[in-house]
Amino acid sequence: MRKQTPEELFQEQMFPHLDTLYRAAYSMTRNSQDADDLVQDTFVRAFQFIDKFHVGTNARAWLFRIMTNLFINRYRRAKREPEKTSFDEIEDFYLYNRLQDAYLSRTSESPEAAVMGKVQAEAIQDAISRLPDEYRDTVIMADLNELSYLEISEILEVPIGTVRSRLSRGRRLVQRAIWAFTEENPR
Repeated sequence: MRKQTPEELFQEQMFPHLDTLYRAAYSMTRNSQDADDLVQDTFVRAFQFIDKFHVGTNARAWLFRIMTNLFINRYRRAKREPEKTSFDEIEDFYLYNRLQDAYLSRTSESPEAAVMGKVQAEAIQDAISRLPDEYRDTVIMADLNELSYLEISEILEVPIGTVRSRLSRGRRLVQRAIWAFTEENPR
């Protein structure tokens, strides 16, 4: 049997995880452009070091480890730089345009119903985004990306018990935040 080329190995082992990586990157960055960049950089780095990948091991965990390290490095670098804001990107009539989009995409729903549906999803996203980093990353990997405790443990380089406790505490914090939201916003 002939040995696979790096390109074939990469295509076979790495590409099937593209969508999962993107969802995780989006959860980490909270921005589609940054998520695209993070996934692209992850794949570039993975291809550069494809010779370090051992066939038969967990490719998804290997990619997540690369992506997590890239994200952490970017986060640290960004902390050292002053924040930049572009006022050119601020859209006039932002809420009106979003209501219009929601109404046109779901003609059976009123704009108000579309907004109420989004508020709940946004409350959950907000609750997850407000978690401390170690809980947020664990909750995202376990609940949104369906990684196993072992995979999360390998990616974050922590014991499985730590993964379990972070996940438990993170889920409790999300539940409390959602409960507080529903108390503040009764229907």
